[in-house]
Amino acid sequence: MSTEPETTEEAEPGALGAAAEGDATETRDAPGTGDVPGTGDAPEAGDASSTSVATGGAAAEDGSQSAEGLAGAAGAGTEGAAAQRSEAEAELAAQRLERERIERRKAEKRGPISAGTGLSGTAADLLAAVRAVESGEKPVVTAFREPEPAPRGTVPEPARRPRPVSAPVAPPSAAVPAARTVEAVRAVLTGGGAPDGLAPQVVAALGEGADGQLREDPWQLLRVTGVRPEQADGFARALLGAECGPDDERRGRALTVWLLEQAALAGHTALDAPALTAALSQRAVPDPDAAVQSTLAEGEALVFQDALETTAPAAAPARDAAEEDDGETEERPVRVLVGLERYALAEESLADGLARVMNSVPKDDGSAAEWEKAAASAGRSAAELIRTVAGHALVLHTGGDASRAETAALLGAARGLGLRAWTATHTAGAHDLRVSGPAPGDLPDGPEGGTDTTVVTLADLLSGAEGPGRDADGALDLDLLVVLDAPQLDVETAAVLAESLPDGARLVLSGDPGVLWSAGPGRVFADLLAARVCPQVASRTPDPGPVGELVSGVGIGELNQVEAPGKEVVIVPVRDAGEAVHRTVQLVADSVPRAIGIPAEQTQVITPGHGGAVGTRALNTALKERLNPGPGRFGGFDPGDRIAYSPAPGRTMPGHVVKADADGLHLDCSGAPVVVPKERVEHSVRLGWALTAHQAVGLRWPAAVVVLPGDAAAALTRPWVYTAFGRAERHLSVVHGVEQALQRAVAEVPQKARTTRLPALLRAQVPTAG
Repeated sequence: MSTEPETTEEAEPGALGAAAEGDATETRDAPGTGDVPGTGDAPEAGDASSTSVATGGAAAEDGSQSAEGLAGAAGAGTEGAAAQRSEAEAELAAQRLERERIERRKAEKRGPISAGTGLSGTAADLLAAVRAVESGEKPVVTAFREPEPAPRGTVPEPARRPRPVSAPVAPPSAAVPAARTVEAVRAVLTGGGAPDGLAPQVVAALGEGADGQLREDPWQLLRVTGVRPEQADGFARALLGAECGPDDERRGRALTVWLLEQAALAGHTALDAPALTAALSQRAVPDPDAAVQSTLAEGEALVFQDALETTAPAAAPARDAAEEDDGETEERPVRVLVGLERYALAEESLADGLARVMNSVPKDDGSAAEWEKAAASAGRSAAELIRTVAGHALVLHTGGDASRAETAALLGAARGLGLRAWTATHTAGAHDLRVSGPAPGDLPDGPEGGTDTTVVTLADLLSGAEGPGRDADGALDLDLLVVLDAPQLDVETAAVLAESLPDGARLVLSGDPGVLWSAGPGRVFADLLAARVCPQVASRTPDPGPVGELVSGVGIGELNQVEAPGKEVVIVPVRDAGEAVHRTVQLVADSVPRAIGIPAEQTQVITPGHGGAVGTRALNTALKERLNPGPGRFGGFDPGDRIAYSPAPGRTMPGHVVKADADGLHLDCSGAPVVVPKERVEHSVRLGWALTAHQAVGLRWPAAVVVLPGDAAAALTRPWVYTAFGRAERHLSVVHGVEQALQRAVAEVPQKARTTRLPALLRAQVPTAG
């Protein structure tokens, strides 16, 4: 590794973990510590796609609203929260509508189950719990028996799900709330000492009659994004007076739901019951168990008991039939989980959909010889992938950036066999896949050796904006789908994808398991790898060059010094935040273009968070002043500004500003024109010379400058470093101010765990593979 080209500072010899000169003196807001154990690890400190759960009511900078007062929640968030989330909510609403149609048609086909006599195990328990709720009784956690052991043998054929005729389409924007409803809510808010600017958000969250709901249950204010428990408590005290107390059942229910929502923002689809009750205790709920039971009784959350995997003793004696008849069965350890219905349904739908996919491919489609011929002409890793896909409907493919060549070979082979093969990516412009062979559906193929025209974003594929479209049954009209960036799949998107695949289609999920997980709840790719219910193919193709060598070492927990004769890897030590900003701008605008030959527009800066002295805001301000100065006459932007556009939480599209007019801000995002209405610009468009690692995941640039200020040490993890360093194709500069913290993070700090149910659901339906 080299020092920065043509600079006065000398980098110390040795690995990146070597201490830089001096100590960082600037500080910035650190990510909040989670109220719920394990829930404080939101995807990015201050990332727009997430909100940290902060202890004592203090949220991470640029995350959820702080405890400084409800006025903070009613500011920019009041005017823009609905606009900011409108696309995401519309997309999620469309997904829910599709699932409801599927379940409705499934129920019509199967007919009702008489008095629950066809149910057993967990399903019977859930039915009993529902009946208990309907009769006014409260379900008891202990009433849920452990699930029956998953059968081992052939994979059970899942029920065929009727599909909607049309592709899921986002519903029209919600009607503007009636003025009288908003005014009624304003009156209630004013009476409780809350900013009346929150009224539109309250109506959006609670619907018609929101004023009455707030009077009856003031803690419903927690349904509004950004409102903190202590703020809702103050509002309730103002409305209820002496009747308000920490033991109020309404407060316990509202806090339970709020904690589950905060956990979802941190990636969990459910929480262990002990963790949830402990968090309620920290929030001064006198009887946490009663609060959870009340929430379950009201149907605002669901409870589950998942069997834990155990290793049987090697010499365990076989049980004979007499012992089985004694009624004595070996107890299996279980965990009790509590989760919101939307994520529970998504995980169950995903498990059902994947089981259907795995069973629907014909055992012998007569093309085995053709698949083998295609494999024989491919490289070793690509051949293994082709052979595996030939015999299985669901395949997991792991590898770094270089492994894309293997998926390209698979697509070429499939098209050579006449299959309709498509590729979907999480981020627009994330991958340029070079595929040989005819394009499906007689689409014009790209120029020889050029970018494939059948690579679409997952959002466009599912919405029908691009891709093969849908058949008469509403399923995607394809034979093979390869999903790149699979670690970025959240559970709800993955569920819609599984339900959209036709019978007989093959699905390949491909990605790098070392990168950061999805911004939304779940860890679908990691859960599938852990469940071992389908074949897994690991790429043997290493990422090239010194950058690839460095990143590969980080992936296994080693921060190695690499030889970089062409200054492919450069360490730039800094002492404080001011120097970090100065050196970053110098690298992007001068050093890298002059010494490496990569222009500034092809260099991406990556930093841990948005706020602070060396966050994306500060860096983007400094970079704009140097690279594209201007008055920011279009809502803070000028033509030529690099931007990061977020059409929905968790999705980032890099691009640049073209112009602005009455229609809004015109952008060019990877060659695609985008017009952002002026009322949404403030909440969905940021300057984009500097991004967080979560915003950058799935994308790559010829050069990357990773900034590690001294106050970022606590936020560093191995996946963060792996993701940030891996965004560079040819050159990586590391602005290093964290001393030994970088080496410790790579060696000792893995990805924070997420609580999910998907592995247990999968194991209950299909046997493990090998």
